[in-house]
Parts: sequence; structure tokens; C-alpha cells
Amino acid sequence: MLQLLKTPIGRLRILGFFEGISLIVLVFIAVPLKYWGGEPMLVKVIGPVHGLLFTLFVLVTLSAGVTYRWKFSEISWKVLLACIIPFGTFYIDKHILAREQAVRENRLH
Repeated sequence: MLQLLKTPIGRLRILGFFEGISLIVLVFIAVPLKYWGGEPMLVKVIGPVHGLLFTLFVLVTLSAGVTYRWKFSEISWKVLLACIIPFGTFYIDKHILAREQAVRENRLH
């Protein structure tokens, strides 16, 4: 886990995990509780947390894209789109980010 913190892609993968969890909690738990259960408190707590994680995810994605010279039309837009789709960050992590990280690590060795 600490190894992931050493690279921009690793940090993006960790942030994507937490952003994805916050989106799932917000969409599938907090919002239904607010509108169907009359309990808005979870949205008041999770909403700003998710907003912060979302903003950080976008910034770190753009930063990683610049660092690794990703073509926006090939990688960056897919990663950015993933953060607005429930479970999207988990899909992107497995199918794009893990592969990108493996390619970068193999180039170093």
C-alpha cells in the first residue's frame, strides 16, 4: 500500500478508491435516506467529503496525465468520466490505471 503513494498513478488509484466509495455511499445510501427516509444528515456529511474527493481526483488525474503525457483522447477523458459513474473508478483502476502502473514499473526495471 505504501508503494502506491510513491507514484502519481498510485496516488490516483488510492484516491479513486475513496472517491468511488464516497459516490456509492452518497448515491445508494445517503440520497435515498434523505428523500425516502426523511434523514438528510448523511447527505450533509458525505456530500462535502465526496465533493472534496471528486475535486482532488480530477486534479490528480490531470496532473498524472501531464506527468505521463497521456493523450487526453485516449486515457484522461476515460478516467475523468469514471468519477461520475458509480463503480466507474473501480473499473478504470482495474482496466487502465493498474496496467499503466505496471507498464511504468516495468520500464524502471
